[in-house]
Amino acid sequence: MSSRGLAFWLLLILLAVLLLDSPQLWHSAKTIDYSEFLDQLAAGNVRDLDVGDKLIRGELAQASGEGSSRFVTKRVEPALVTVLQGRGVPYRAVPDGVVPAALLGWLLPLVLMVLVWQFIAKRSAMGSGMGAGLMSIGRSKARVYMETGIRISFDDVAGVDEAKEELREVVGFLKDPKRHGRLGARVPHGILLVGPPGTGKTLLARAVAGEAAVPFFSINGSEFVEMFVGVGAARVRDLFEQARQKAPAIVFIDEIDALGRARGALGLGGHDEKEQTLNQLLAELDGFDPASGIVLLAATNRPEILDPALLRAGRFDRQVLVDRPDRIGRVQILKVHLRKVTLEQGVDPDEIAALTPGFSGADLANLVNEAALLATRRDHAAVTLDDVTGALERIVAGLEKRNRLLNPAERKTVAFHEMGHALVAMSVPSGETVHKVSIIPRGVGALGYTIQRPTEDRFLMTRAELRDKMTVLLGGRAAEQLCLGEISTGAADDLTKATRIARSMVMQYGMDPVLGAQAFDAPDLSGLSFALPQESPAHPSDATFREIDCAVRALIDQALIRSGQILAAQRGRLERGAQRLLRSETLSHADLVSIFAEPADPDPATIDPRAQALLAGDRRHDVAPQG
Repeated sequence: MSSRGLAFWLLLILLAVLLLDSPQLWHSAKTIDYSEFLDQLAAGNVRDLDVGDKLIRGELAQASGEGSSRFVTKRVEPALVTVLQGRGVPYRAVPDGVVPAALLGWLLPLVLMVLVWQFIAKRSAMGSGMGAGLMSIGRSKARVYMETGIRISFDDVAGVDEAKEELREVVGFLKDPKRHGRLGARVPHGILLVGPPGTGKTLLARAVAGEAAVPFFSINGSEFVEMFVGVGAARVRDLFEQARQKAPAIVFIDEIDALGRARGALGLGGHDEKEQTLNQLLAELDGFDPASGIVLLAATNRPEILDPALLRAGRFDRQVLVDRPDRIGRVQILKVHLRKVTLEQGVDPDEIAALTPGFSGADLANLVNEAALLATRRDHAAVTLDDVTGALERIVAGLEKRNRLLNPAERKTVAFHEMGHALVAMSVPSGETVHKVSIIPRGVGALGYTIQRPTEDRFLMTRAELRDKMTVLLGGRAAEQLCLGEISTGAADDLTKATRIARSMVMQYGMDPVLGAQAFDAPDLSGLSFALPQESPAHPSDATFREIDCAVRALIDQALIRSGQILAAQRGRLERGAQRLLRSETLSHADLVSIFAEPADPDPATIDPRAQALLAGDRRHDVAPQG
């Protein structure tokens, strides 16, 4: 109801109350005072009297004796009448204000009810996205973009060339179905985009719609599910009905895992809202007409929890992996985002890509934006490589905390810890290039940090490389023990990561010579598989668990002793590097190279006597846990 309509009805009700409060408007009667009524009554001129609680109506005989006239008067309390007549005081009755009483008694609650209903209807209309209020609860909430509403093309999506090639075929079917179907092929019913968060799945779907220039229906999987059973199924039907009316069209369901979770995955069955919604989606996919020109795209980063019936052929015919980009892909993505900022001459995207292994497209976009903000804060005319490095440190290590004051003993501990990481990383065969070392606190608990730059993207790692990685992680702890004679809590995160690597080597990769090539733990399949794991590894016995614990401890102890040996062999470099780090707080790659070129000045007396025996072979039972 509009505000004008509401005002009209309120005015109408107010007029009705006024008319009810003025009975003389409804009766052609003369209003007389109550005292005059009593005089006429005493004179015998009153006849045909109607007595009410507040009003008295009747007829007065004419003085000429011909006819009569109607009158109305308001009653006065009889006891008061007696007193007033005894004193000779003229009196009359006046209205008691019926209109305010009526407004407060029933008109005001009615107005409040109308306003509350109007508010609820507007909120419901805003929530539905269709402007139909509560009556549209079963309507689809999909946002519809017409042919000219999407200006994103495949040129705006970089780093996922294989996924784009898979989707170009869909664009060809939508643009020219006869040519692509001349040999009997049909467009895939559904295409599932799978990959980690931030890799560009939604962007790819919008690019498909932009390239094909067809209507694009976009909805999130959670928007189908409501507290009312049957609403989600109704929305699925309405969504596909709208798409059929505008075919050829693309229907995109983001985060489909909120809708398509495996039924009975926890041993529970039933007919809840999510199951009914999923059943309706499966029915719509089965009812697809290949000639209708509707393509269903969906995206998820949790494919392992999807219902197997949703992934079978004939529903989602094609699964496209949108993975994190490799180095070449990161360069392409950086070029797209760096075009939007003022960049200093000489900044090489390949150098930035080398610093960002494992970054997704969204991470790289955020990195460029943070670099631009940092350059603006520093009053630079353009974004420099130092700004990009600062932004990377801000993202990886956290916000710089220069106001966090450390006492001299803590600063010395942090300096030796970080130099231990750096020197071990520069000494092991598969160590990554150390880009920067700093003892400036960052984030919540990082009192210092060491940034390494891999020379290339790695997809496989050997046993030796994993042991090198653990050795680098424990280099900080070894430096503290070697130079300070005491250990601190600064290695907590390093120990966690080293333990995780060691357990994976033993329980997943079968890299222990005694336990052999067995898997005792299922790998993390998130983002890598298209179905639920069929079975988990067998549960090991208690004796095997003890062997696993011994093997993990042996790997960690060997890595710690090895890192101690490396640092003991270059004790002088470690001391000089830590002192230099205490003075300047930050050392670049060039500074570390110059330190590494100085004499090593070994200190053999600090080498653990057990080191040679442990490094000679896998004698893990020499360092087995007690009990």
